[in-house]
Amino acid sequence: MAEYRIEGVTPGGKPIQGILEADSTHTAKQKAGQLSQQRNFKLLHVIPRATWVYKVQRGTEKPIMGEQKAFTKGEVREALQKMGFRVIRVQKRMFDFKARPPATEVVTFVRVSADLIRQKLPFNEIMQLMVNDIQNRTLREAIKDINTELKQGKDSERAFIKHEAVLGRFTAHMLGLASKSGNMAEIYDSTAKFLERQAEFKKNLKSALISPIVTLIVLFGAVIYYVGYIFPATAKLFVKFKVDLPPMTKATLVLSDFLVDHMIILLIIIIVPTILAVRFFMTDRGRFIMDKYIWSVPVIGQLLHKTSIEIFCRVFYALYSGAGENIEVIRLAAEACGNKFMEHQIKTVALPMMIQKGAGITEAFEATGVFTKTAIARFHSGAETGTVKNTALQLAEYYEKETSYKMRNAIDFIQLWISMVIMIVLTALTLVSSETATMRPKNPAMGQSTVTVVQEPMS
Repeated sequence: MAEYRIEGVTPGGKPIQGILEADSTHTAKQKAGQLSQQRNFKLLHVIPRATWVYKVQRGTEKPIMGEQKAFTKGEVREALQKMGFRVIRVQKRMFDFKARPPATEVVTFVRVSADLIRQKLPFNEIMQLMVNDIQNRTLREAIKDINTELKQGKDSERAFIKHEAVLGRFTAHMLGLASKSGNMAEIYDSTAKFLERQAEFKKNLKSALISPIVTLIVLFGAVIYYVGYIFPATAKLFVKFKVDLPPMTKATLVLSDFLVDHMIILLIIIIVPTILAVRFFMTDRGRFIMDKYIWSVPVIGQLLHKTSIEIFCRVFYALYSGAGENIEVIRLAAEACGNKFMEHQIKTVALPMMIQKGAGITEAFEATGVFTKTAIARFHSGAETGTVKNTALQLAEYYEKETSYKMRNAIDFIQLWISMVIMIVLTALTLVSSETATMRPKNPAMGQSTVTVVQEPMS
């Protein structure tokens, strides 16, 4: 989330300043407006923290170029002058668009950090090494900002979650909690392991599906072109000669006329709802609805469900201390699970039952309706034997192995169905073309009067 500085003045004329975080300038202004009403002050400005590019020189040395985040140009200039530089130029970066870094970059950062932590290297040195070595600008700036805040003594969880758009929600939560947990190396290693498996799954899925999907798109375009333009040119010749069309040819010609006559309407019907659906599912409400029903999708739904439980159990295992029910640990694990519906059920059903009614962890989890029977049974056994922490790890490892194995089967299943669709479409086109090829126009001489051709004698 971006940072914004709010400036205002009290009824008594006293200037006030504050910093808030928001996803966009519009949201920041809304938050600032609400804050001004609550604190009774007049809001003057909402200034975003931007990236400023500068060029400075010290004495007769070679000019140095760099960049710095700040709210105003004056702040950058003043800071550089205090460091003894002569400021040549300071200007705001015109296009400060930050694309999310590739997943492989994030995985590398977490894995290398985990290995260096196990080697007992100080964490601030690890972060500085990452800042110097990472090539992706967005990730490098995020790590640099996190390292700066940690040096200033700010809360580690807040520092990492602030950059969840760059690191990913699960990764930001896990790394943010690592410093507080006392087992940083284990949490980093567990996070790296999960991210590596997730990256491998996405890689396999893309490599397995990209060829069939491209084939489907090309095939769909070829079918539309054939049915809409090539086929009518042949079929309408037979209509012109009043030839009775076979059933498949006749139906295809009707479809062709319909597509050509209503092409604009069909495009609108397809494109507009698609755009609206994408925009809706990007909202919090849309994401909640999608996460609620995505588990019902055949084949993939169950895998996503068990993956969410696996993430929940990994975070739960990493943070659970065994003291009481660890309400805060359950809440954090729910936020990191990656499914809005599961998070909502745990927060609104399980936690109130445990806090207000004193329900046990098994009873509360079962009431949410988001845990499988296997997970409930294992948590019940762990609660009775006092091994809830180890039970969570066992569940995570079990679902990791199950989802990894079943994902390969799911990819094969999807490839099979795509191949069947391609085969059916090609078979249908072949049948229509063959049926058309067997048609013959009537004899032009039939049903017509005899025409006598008289040949004039040659002179």
